[in-house]
Amino acid sequence: MSASQPNVLTGARILVVDDVDADRCVLTHYLQRQGCRAYVGINGDDAFHKAVAAQPDLILMDVRMPSCDGLTACRRLGDDARTRDIPVIFLTAASSPEERVAGLHAGAVDYIIKPFDFEEVRLRLAIHLKTLRGPEPATDAGAQPPRLDRNLFEAARKQLMSRLDTPPDLAELAQSIGTSQRRLSAAFKTCVGLTVFEFLREERMKEARRLLTHTSLDIQAIALEVGFTSGANFATAFRERFSMSPSAFRRDGPAQE
Repeated sequence: MSASQPNVLTGARILVVDDVDADRCVLTHYLQRQGCRAYVGINGDDAFHKAVAAQPDLILMDVRMPSCDGLTACRRLGDDARTRDIPVIFLTAASSPEERVAGLHAGAVDYIIKPFDFEEVRLRLAIHLKTLRGPEPATDAGAQPPRLDRNLFEAARKQLMSRLDTPPDLAELAQSIGTSQRRLSAAFKTCVGLTVFEFLREERMKEARRLLTHTSLDIQAIALEVGFTSGANFATAFRERFSMSPSAFRRDGPAQE
């Protein structure tokens, strides 16, 4: 990481939940060295109570734990208004598609495979924390005022989210909010650390996951809903993001209610 770049992990409140003392300690120690405020839990029940009390920015939670496993805890967190907006990243020694499917259906936003690669831990946390926090105040005296970045990002985000099926291209989007393509791109980088296209792709995949989980729409209809005219292109994009096809995700997930 460049010395000129702020560490997005600094000050982040992270709850680490794992029944294995060694794994919990090594991860907590690493996070503290990165400037995080680390909290610990030993099983899913403990995780829920700690999350309610500490209101962490993000939870790193083992899947397989006695008493209350990570999947059960993740669903419980998602069902409670006090904790439903806290992202959960699962920690697991298994990398099977079936376990990833179960975790995503339970509400997790990502996976980190054990044994930990700490650069992967840092990058995955940074991505989700940037998306969660949105615009950060500028510290460079020569930078554009942070309010401008925030306003540009929010105006563009609203347009993209309302038109996932037919989003404007970068030129149209920039023109509609009265700025240049270059300036809008810079605002997205400052606010969420992503390009406009990367942000749009991630939001499309989140919506696709929601539709696959909570509706009975067929996969081609879902592809159209999130802006893919080709079912094959949609399947490729979904597989790249979630390491499984849309049909496998739906087939291996919980039955539709």
